[in-house]
Amino acid sequence: MIPRESLIQYESAIEINQASDVTKLGGGKKKTYAPSLDAKPNTEDILNGILPPREWDHDAKHYIQFVSHNPASREDVANLQKQLDERLLARQARESGICPIREELHSQCFDEIIRQVTIDCAAYQTLYQSSVTFGMQKLLQSEKGKTELEQKIAS
Repeated sequence: MIPRESLIQYESAIEINQASDVTKLGGGKKKTYAPSLDAKPNTEDILNGILPPREWDHDAKHYIQFVSHNPASREDVANLQKQLDERLLARQARESGICPIREELHSQCFDEIIRQVTIDCAAYQTLYQSSVTFGMQKLLQSEKGKTELEQKIAS
């Protein structure tokens, strides 16, 4: 059964020949996300832990599809709102009261927002770490220069 279209951005589907191939790809239902306390998990592990890959069988073939690791642009965010509105209308979701269709679509929308924020936070973390490293290098350079100037002044 082919999975229904989703508001969540996924990578292209990958055909899997054997169940062992799923674990080689780093996904699948058999793998659980449990990083060690010492190791920092990367963005891919976090995303696969939050939004596990989709798996399905079609024409006697097994497929797996991982969530996209590409950051979202402004256009992607605007398209998400547009797609949500279009699908709410197309699937005739009720505007008030309990509506499973509206609940499903909003859940997909929130999952996509979580995906986008997770990727953006990782990018900001990397930027922060590199800026701290740069700052430490400049601090060490200035300390070295300060010592040299103090020696010149003293002599």
